[in-house]
Amino acid sequence: MPMQKTTLTYPHVLIFPLPLQGAINSMLKLAELLSVSDINVTFLVTDHIHARLLNHTNVVSRFKKYSGFVLHSISDGLPEEHPRSGARYMEMFDSMKFNSKSLLKELLSCGRLERGGRGPVTCIIADGLMSFVCDVANELGISIFYTRTLSPCSLSVFFSLPKLIQAGELPFSTTGDDLDKPIKSVPGMENFLRGRDLPDFCRSDTISNPRIQLFKNENQENARAQGLILNSFDDLEGPVLDNIRASCPNIYTIGPLHTHLKMKLDGTSSYTTTSSNSLRKEDKSCMSWLDSQPYKSVIYVSFGSIATVTRDQLMEFWYGLVNSRCKFLWVIRPDSISGDGEIPAEVLEGTKERGYIVGWAPQEEVLAHQSVGGFLTHSGWNSTLESVVEGVPMICWPYFMDQQVNSRFVSEVWKLGLDMKDTCDRVIVEKMIKEVMIERKTEFIKSADRMAMLAKQSLSEGGSSCSNLERLVKDIKSTTGVVH
Repeated sequence: MPMQKTTLTYPHVLIFPLPLQGAINSMLKLAELLSVSDINVTFLVTDHIHARLLNHTNVVSRFKKYSGFVLHSISDGLPEEHPRSGARYMEMFDSMKFNSKSLLKELLSCGRLERGGRGPVTCIIADGLMSFVCDVANELGISIFYTRTLSPCSLSVFFSLPKLIQAGELPFSTTGDDLDKPIKSVPGMENFLRGRDLPDFCRSDTISNPRIQLFKNENQENARAQGLILNSFDDLEGPVLDNIRASCPNIYTIGPLHTHLKMKLDGTSSYTTTSSNSLRKEDKSCMSWLDSQPYKSVIYVSFGSIATVTRDQLMEFWYGLVNSRCKFLWVIRPDSISGDGEIPAEVLEGTKERGYIVGWAPQEEVLAHQSVGGFLTHSGWNSTLESVVEGVPMICWPYFMDQQVNSRFVSEVWKLGLDMKDTCDRVIVEKMIKEVMIERKTEFIKSADRMAMLAKQSLSEGGSSCSNLERLVKDIKSTTGVVH
């Protein structure tokens, strides 16, 4: 009797991140970590993001060494000229919900992704905000893991939104003292969380606010997946993770992802890669400028890829920076100033003595530079983790989403800096810069160095993040089988 022919199905993961800079950045690092572990990866992005990756990064050439990696794109349903940022970023989510679901199902069913002997997709890793991906995975019988590229501390707040509504803590007015009222319905945060520390969309007169509705069922939605992948480490957010496990028992904390990848590729956290995942062109001339500055003398200023400022706010920051008399490296994106968008001439001229301005910077390299002693940041999660790993104290000026929660944790829980939310005044900017860079410099550096050490320990052999990545790889590989 002839033996039955069998064909081994190799693990093939489709990674579908949110089409935002921070999410793309961290998920490309996860894609490379899985590629190193001999897993085929299809990295799916929107057409808009695909064009930016080709224009500004070396993703294609960098991933050529991984024969199982493919970069693929689908439409988000928006016209190319749509800004996809600032106040209009929600339009992108709505468009993808209605336009991308059918495209994804067709892509997974047509066999196009199986070319080159890669076999069918056996597992999907998608952002938990994109529930339509889980719908498609369930329809096609494909295993799915969710990932959230924001902070677990903010995700814990999202999970608690139903409790906040039930307790009458949402909605609340942004007038009077409501912003400073203690928030008591988020487990583990009762002693320090205020109204102003909740995500920006909570500042609403009604719970019918579209963003509150989008996030209030987060705990139920994330529980639909087989596991939840988080870019953090246990020593940073232990109690918060316990709260999330009540809804999602199977959690993989594998961060900080950017350092985890460096250690996998080179064996050390100090390895400097020449690759970039930036969707914007980086101006590396700032690195030469940093080389000429004294040790820990420069405050780095960047508000990320989405935040915008008014001309008046820009001037308040500039006067605060100049009056502090500290050296500064400032990222001012071409699209970051609302209105005419031009950097005022007096800022450009007046910066020459003690500052340097670029349109976009190689941030990981900047924060790792010995001359950088502080970070004035929007408190995006990637930026926060990059600062944590390099032991750089922060001044936080959050813009939206998880950033309000992150900034509170930086100042009150982790003691890694100061929280400047809801104010933009040159006197306060100057005061906080002096506090971080001069008056309390030793105190903040001591706390930052300790947390940096814990981050690196989590990534070493036997550390929590290292072990969780090994478990994730094993679980992904277990989604495959033998096809007869």
